[in-house]
Amino acid sequence: MNKVQAVILDWAGTTVDFGSFAPTQIFIEAFHRAFDIDITLAQARIPMGLGKWQHIEALGKLPEINACWQHKFGRSMNSEDIDTIYATFMPLQIAKVVDFSAPIEGVINTVTKLRSQGIKIGSCSGYPRAVMEKLVPAAARLGYIPDYWVASDDIPAGGRPGPWMALQNVIALAIDSVSHCIKVDDAVPGIAEGLNAGMWSVGLALSGNEFGKTWDEYQAMSSEAVAELRQQAADKLFAAGAHYVIDTLADLPQLIDEINRRLANGERP
Repeated sequence: MNKVQAVILDWAGTTVDFGSFAPTQIFIEAFHRAFDIDITLAQARIPMGLGKWQHIEALGKLPEINACWQHKFGRSMNSEDIDTIYATFMPLQIAKVVDFSAPIEGVINTVTKLRSQGIKIGSCSGYPRAVMEKLVPAAARLGYIPDYWVASDDIPAGGRPGPWMALQNVIALAIDSVSHCIKVDDAVPGIAEGLNAGMWSVGLALSGNEFGKTWDEYQAMSSEAVAELRQQAADKLFAAGAHYVIDTLADLPQLIDEINRRLANGERP
């Protein structure tokens, strides 16, 4: 079977939560509640795709946020600060994630089409298990049910950009070669995850973190504004090493045909 056997999908911004707003908004609230530090939505998006503790750590290293910390506390953010923000973040995220569980348009049809071709549907997330245990059943009630999922804190070695969550999918789904897998993600660490796992790595330019608009905002945009922001997102994902960039998951079946042709010709990621 020298063809695609599995796709491994991210969650927020890829299969649910158009624009990836559930985690970003909660980071803003957690920073404010924990330390009365105000961060912007654009800042909150920068490390998207990492595990959430690591995301907070990365935010603290941003020059402008570090400057706020230095001004307020006379030092940089430390691990105790990260723990405090994370402890604030978690209950807020658990409470709100179900509000962002609706599958993105085209996802359910795409999953149905892929399964009809014998392709397995894996998934992984920067969310920890406690959040995923709320999100997964909420998405299932709305029609999205992957064959397998793994959370960022399930793997002792850690989450993205390492390959371990993607490789856990390979094991659980009994796939015989990583080159027969496609990792799909809307953020840079998820692209790196796929590359590090030896998979075809596909970015999403429209539905996720890099585009960063709600569905309603996207629908209200001019075609020129959409094209400009789409290109910016695609450029960033290609720069991260994505083999392909498509708009949304609805575009994946056609791309799989091309990857299958390349596999049949002996090409590998």
